[in-house]
Amino acid sequence: MKRFLLALALLLPSVAFAAGYSGPLDRADHDLSDKASLQRGAQLYMNYCLACHSMQYQRYSRTFDDLDIPQELGEELLQFTNEPGGHKTSAIDGDASAEWFGLTPPDLTMVARVRGADFIYTYLRSFYADDSRPFGVNNDVFENVGMPHVLEELQGTPRRVEEQRMVDGEMKDVYVGIRADGNGTMSPEEFDQAMLDLTNFLVYTGEPMILERQRMGYFVIGFLIVFLILTILLKKEYWRDIK
Repeated sequence: MKRFLLALALLLPSVAFAAGYSGPLDRADHDLSDKASLQRGAQLYMNYCLACHSMQYQRYSRTFDDLDIPQELGEELLQFTNEPGGHKTSAIDGDASAEWFGLTPPDLTMVARVRGADFIYTYLRSFYADDSRPFGVNNDVFENVGMPHVLEELQGTPRRVEEQRMVDGEMKDVYVGIRADGNGTMSPEEFDQAMLDLTNFLVYTGEPMILERQRMGYFVIGFLIVFLILTILLKKEYWRDIK
């Protein structure tokens, strides 16, 4: 009973955090074996996200080793806080961020395991201009989001688009999506790829050993199959003379 209550207590926060949006999500076709994508995602995270969002459960040195980033280059271009062997802590003061944003920005080490890759990929591409919000933006996936659109310089200013369409025999304004104004440094296709790279990196940080675990799984299954065959042959040998 105690174990059940403990498991329930650990599960409930994740369920509550993942709840709140039940609409369709875009598929994040990420590839954890694509080191170039992971490196680009790491660069985006360090430059645009780490100022507010820590990754306190992963070390810089681990990221550099896993993503084949030379230690010296990683320290020069990607490490803005702490020591090489230290954890990725944000540069912002916790009390100040709580005052500015209403709460301290959450640690994102495990966000992909809680939210899922599709949610993150869709969320990053769902900001739109909204003058009624404190930072002038809102988000289709996370309504009344409390953070600014820090990637706006890459995407440009995104806006909700409505078109006149025939609905039930009459013309109505129908929401058709979000489109940027074209003033960003990236094209829509480049921005989508950048967000996929960032999503890929967040999935990696949630479970850095996942590819190794999967590789080891094949060996374990192969061993069990061989062991099963040997067990069957041994059983036949023991029972061969018994009728």
